[in-house]
Amino acid sequence: MLFNLKTLLRSSALQQGSWLAVRNFQCGKSVQSNVQLKGRHLLTLKDFTGEEIKYLLWLSADLKYRIKQKGEYLPLLQGKSLSMIFEKRSTRTRLSTETGFALLGGHPCFLTTQDIHLGVNESLTDTARVLSGMTDAILARVYKHSDLDQLAKEASVPIVNGLSEMYHPIQILADYLTLQEHYGFLKGLTLSWIGDGNNILHSIMMSAAKFGMNLQVATPKGYEPDPGITKLAEKYAKEHGTKLSLTFDPMEAAQGSNVLITDTWISMGQEEEKNKRLRDFRGYQITMKTAEVMAPNWTFLHCLPRKPEEVDDEVFYSPKSLVFPEAENRKWTIMAVMVSLLTDYSPQLQKPTF
Repeated sequence: MLFNLKTLLRSSALQQGSWLAVRNFQCGKSVQSNVQLKGRHLLTLKDFTGEEIKYLLWLSADLKYRIKQKGEYLPLLQGKSLSMIFEKRSTRTRLSTETGFALLGGHPCFLTTQDIHLGVNESLTDTARVLSGMTDAILARVYKHSDLDQLAKEASVPIVNGLSEMYHPIQILADYLTLQEHYGFLKGLTLSWIGDGNNILHSIMMSAAKFGMNLQVATPKGYEPDPGITKLAEKYAKEHGTKLSLTFDPMEAAQGSNVLITDTWISMGQEEEKNKRLRDFRGYQITMKTAEVMAPNWTFLHCLPRKPEEVDDEVFYSPKSLVFPEAENRKWTIMAVMVSLLTDYSPQLQKPTF
């Protein structure tokens, strides 16, 4: 009865909007996949093959269609709990994880620095072992990626990177799902990154070539991506026959591209560098002038929160901007991550062509 009532309460507008979001996916018989992610950690997309990342996007689309469009109740995580360690505050990571895990029948437990202080009040080893005995998985949003590595070494449950200074894999999954929904494919797209050589860019560099996507990067001098990550990204590009270019010229990076991507210039913990960074990033604001050299079907992504100096209102609020579907897709992709790491569920939606 509750299911029927919830279904009736869904507005036709919501249903129509949901259908638009899955228009590039088809429903059909469940297609069994050879991908098995149960019990794995998700620390960086470097550790995942192209097929494994595609599986996560397929599962994201499946959950979004079945729950949002069809109104199904899927308690796939019933009886399971999640530790959420947040050294850094977040709107999207916290809300998407809490609501998504609960929607699937699980119980998320939010822990701030007031509740848990990694490596200070208790060692990382002890924290990992204690939380492993009480919850089924741990999502940690931390300052140091080495803390995630240590948690993964000591924990007996899956560890998910909610953000570190090196990588932000769950954000990139949402980005790719958004582009898949919009274009109907990913292979052959050219992505342009204009901004800081940060954790978001690193995650794109560890995954774009695996989908056959080209990447054009522009950063100010002194803000280039990590050299080790760049070297590995060059190897991926060679293996997959894609192009990777790095420049200091934003217009050069935007030339002929399909997708413009940027992020905050001043991350948490960098507030003291604000004035210097604003000077160094002068000329890197994304505007319609930037878009003039893009492909006609260009779109814009930003992981949020956004400041006007990074991208002006004309681009940010334009029909070309996908930032709000991108934000919503944080929920569906983190749900897919949790389902894949904790259950044996297989998608019912027909596998898309990437």
